[in-house]
Amino acid sequence: MSAQAKRRARETAKFRRDAAHRELGRTAAAALAGHFLNSIPLAPRSIVAGYAAMGSEADPLELLRRLEAAGHVCALPAVALRQAPLVFRRWRTGDVLVPGDHGTQEPSSDAPACRPDVVLMPLLAFDGSGRRLGYGGGYYDRTLAALRAEGTPLLAVGVAFSAQEAQDLPEDDYDERLDWVVTEKEARRFGAPPGR
Repeated sequence: MSAQAKRRARETAKFRRDAAHRELGRTAAAALAGHFLNSIPLAPRSIVAGYAAMGSEADPLELLRRLEAAGHVCALPAVALRQAPLVFRRWRTGDVLVPGDHGTQEPSSDAPACRPDVVLMPLLAFDGSGRRLGYGGGYYDRTLAALRAEGTPLLAVGVAFSAQEAQDLPEDDYDERLDWVVTEKEARRFGAPPGR
């Protein structure tokens, strides 16, 4: 897949996401949290890794708070090394976050690391086959590949506005697909992609 095709797809997707955030940013968080909790089964004390939303990203903070209140363990990602999988560190409501790479906010380096059962991911776009268009750094693709290679069950859940759905997103061999996407309208499960 050409880098130019992905670049064009990212530009279009960013425009759509910005528009959706302007329209729904204040109300979507509670709705998507409800859809996740009503649709995605979790074992007790599951470890769920979220993220601190930036810009027009759909915000999973309300979901993380509800998961924490239900007894699950929450974590946020940190970039330990460039071009390497993300590290996930324990997060609790009220914890102070510190600046990370790429303008992110993350737990301090003394927060305990943990291996998530569920990874909530920001995205620019998703499609009906579970393809996810990210920012091009490859962090989540490397992370999912490494976690899935361990053989322990893992759910990859995209967090998005429904307007971020696209048709037949460009895909490279190293791109990792989503198991679910949760939006302000629904939680949708994807089947196993053919041949992957």
